[in-house]
Amino acid sequence: MRKGEITTYPLAELLLRGAAAHPERDCIVLVDERATYGELEIRARRVGRSLIALGVERGDRVGILMANCLDFVDVMFGASLIGAVPVLYNARFKAREIAHVTVDAGVKVVITNDIVEQHSDYVALLRRALPGLGDRDAHTTTPLDSAPDLGTAVTLSSSSSAGFLNRQEFYALGEACSPQVVDERHAQVSVDDMAVMIYTSGTTAMPKGCPLTHVVLQHAGVVGGIQRLGLVGGDVMWGPLPMFHTAFTQPLTGILYVGGTYLSMTHFEPGAALEMIVRERPTVMFPAFPTITMQLLNHPTYTQDTFASIRIAINVGPPEELRAMQERMPRTTQITVFGMTETGGSVAMCEPSDPLALRTECSGRALPGNEIEIRDPDSGATLLPGEAGEIVARGRGVFSGYYKAAEKTAASFYEGGWFRTGDLGSMDPQGRVTFRGRLKDMLKVGGENVAAVEVEGFLATHPAVGLAQVVPVPDEKYGEVPAAFIELRPGASTTEQEIIEFCRDEIASFKIPRYVRFVDEWPMGATKILKYELKARIRAELGIS
Repeated sequence: MRKGEITTYPLAELLLRGAAAHPERDCIVLVDERATYGELEIRARRVGRSLIALGVERGDRVGILMANCLDFVDVMFGASLIGAVPVLYNARFKAREIAHVTVDAGVKVVITNDIVEQHSDYVALLRRALPGLGDRDAHTTTPLDSAPDLGTAVTLSSSSSAGFLNRQEFYALGEACSPQVVDERHAQVSVDDMAVMIYTSGTTAMPKGCPLTHVVLQHAGVVGGIQRLGLVGGDVMWGPLPMFHTAFTQPLTGILYVGGTYLSMTHFEPGAALEMIVRERPTVMFPAFPTITMQLLNHPTYTQDTFASIRIAINVGPPEELRAMQERMPRTTQITVFGMTETGGSVAMCEPSDPLALRTECSGRALPGNEIEIRDPDSGATLLPGEAGEIVARGRGVFSGYYKAAEKTAASFYEGGWFRTGDLGSMDPQGRVTFRGRLKDMLKVGGENVAAVEVEGFLATHPAVGLAQVVPVPDEKYGEVPAAFIELRPGASTTEQEIIEFCRDEIASFKIPRYVRFVDEWPMGATKILKYELKARIRAELGIS
């Protein structure tokens, strides 16, 4: 494989190739269930036949609303096999968001199951989101007024629910469909077709549809996996993140490309995760976020031998946090990355051979096939090395625009296909990108720009601080001031005043948090802390409207 070159296959072809080469090898492993490549192919084909029986055609949308499980993987690959487009609902969406995604994407069949995620009953949620769903015959394909494209709802449960086909009914439909039809449909799939649709959540607007082609979906996972992570046949990847997120599809496509095994969890729980790591002995780890990794490192059963099998791990966070985590897993090389849903995951990655400073302070170079520049966010002019501006990217791993959102797409791209990430960063003369925070995650304190990530990184150096998040609070004199939310390390204690005093003489006075609040649990989206909820919390406490 030459630098930057891969042979891109349709998503489902990765499964078929693995099943042909090593059908008995584990493909997907969860805590309580697993499937080999051969078993997963059978399961996916069964889904494909049932979807065809329901009238699903090439390009039709198949919604998946589930927690992490084998059913999710079955449906994703089954839909992909026949040229349909899996629409990956955020499993934490509520009725209003589910309704929006169903209508916006034009979902024809929606499939859920009875695994509970965050206390969500998905059948009940879908009924609330789509009025009339629970009142109709599950076998009818009469469109709903609330979702005119939706023909069928399925729950992969053994029991019946009004308005939904159950597991037995769904799979029984496929028995009348010839297996050959699945192969005929699969042969028509092009790598330039839409592979999946993932909806990204904003802080106020409804989620935006990100259509990813088979090329964009796999670029970060395969090129990044092989040429940066050094993935080889037989590698085992542990990734506990939600299956509706590119933090799942990226490592999954990379590990399937080389014929490896992917480890996941229905619900992340640090004790169970550590048991799984010791038992399954992964070679690569993709926790991605300090909120996950720190729970592992702080668990009483963790020792420096726990990660003995793991040669490389991916985490994203401030340099101080990355250094602290690296020190606690000396047998594992940790790298960081930069990316987002619109780039199919990582658009830039460090090299494992980079020295510690580079692996913690920057996000590495653009993956082969991608390009990155730093632009002035106001003028669009390209900036020189070392100058801070907006990170923009284009290439094989970058999507071409939001679904049914021409104005948003036009505002998100410069001429020449350069996608505006909305992130602040700089680039060194060697092309390495350093993330400096969200452009909108900047505070304006008395006219001075303050990057929240900078203050968060400094707070992480305090011996009692496990994780810090900084948000703005309106202020009559300065316009806004920083407020810090802090999760303490296990067994540690400190006070608001001690944190403020820790900052004095170390960072500029306008960067010092005016308010410090301690938390035991973070408001979470799919994979990120919801800062807008933290903002609302401190404003409500202070009586600020």
